[in-house]
Amino acid sequence: MNTDTFAGAATDFTGKAKETLGGAVGDKSLQSEGVADQLSGTVQKTVGQVKDVAQENIRPLIDYVRQFSKERPFAAAAVAGVLGIAVINTLRGK
Repeated sequence: MNTDTFAGAATDFTGKAKETLGGAVGDKSLQSEGVADQLSGTVQKTVGQVKDVAQENIRPLIDYVRQFSKERPFAAAAVAGVLGIAVINTLRGK
């Protein structure tokens, strides 16, 4: 878990508390602020979860590419050249 997940959960909890308190005392402004905080917290938690998933799935691929580049530098350079030409041709519309 990263800081976005924790901060989002804290913001979501704070929002629920504000909404409950606003409903209890009849303060619609506080209640609305609580709902907005819950939405913000949910979005931040989701961003944190996406970062975690990306970290777990992309990190092994990056490590593999680094290892491949160290073991076979000429093959890695050839692959990078072919990919570079493909990207250039794609951007030029060929």
